[in-house]
Amino acid sequence: MHAQIVLFDGFDPLDVIAPYEVLHAGGAASGGAVSVELVSAEGPREVVSGTGGLVLRATGTLDPGRAGLVLVPGASGRVGEPGEVADVDADPDAGEGQWRQDEFIPVLIGRTLTTELPALLGAAMANPRMTVAAVCGGSLVLAMAGLLEGRHATTHHLGLDVLDATGVHAVRARLVDDGDLVTGAGVTSGLDLGLYLLEREVGPRIAQAVEELFAHERRGTVWRERGPVPVGF
Repeated sequence: MHAQIVLFDGFDPLDVIAPYEVLHAGGAASGGAVSVELVSAEGPREVVSGTGGLVLRATGTLDPGRAGLVLVPGASGRVGEPGEVADVDADPDAGEGQWRQDEFIPVLIGRTLTTELPALLGAAMANPRMTVAAVCGGSLVLAMAGLLEGRHATTHHLGLDVLDATGVHAVRARLVDDGDLVTGAGVTSGLDLGLYLLEREVGPRIAQAVEELFAHERRGTVWRERGPVPVGF
């Protein structure tokens, strides 16, 4: 499985690094069955995060036609009010990486809609050989691009109503498996998401070995649309 983790201006570093390390370790533990790279819609470049100007380098261009996994992180910045709509026209003259460090997260997420990223993610979701995953606000990137209507997904609890507003069946769970779409809630869920993807795509022995190496135990039930509907909850 080849995993492409997307970087965009203002991304949240933990949303990227947690699953990157888990998947990279899974590749080592499986003898190369998993590979992982950082990509952007624009190609190889230095990408500035929303946390203290931390920079990571995208080494390739997001390829939606490749088999494997695409993972979308959320943004890091000021927390807006629940349900706040992103002003994608805010500071339109800001160049690449030149947003204010106190930018609101909904604005950073909304600004991705003005790039090539939505089209590339749409192509990835249409690829039957691709699984698309998202951590935290990454689900909002997909939803605000109109790519999750009618699907089941989760995100940070402050953004669940935004999912609802875009026609998504928002689920209050740490991880949601909707087939070729797997989403995680708050930022630390990236660890759990990476481990779950290893278990699902490579096998539980590899996932357990990485879990032990990282001294991290996954928590919560992975939500799937299976079984009877709970009554009285």
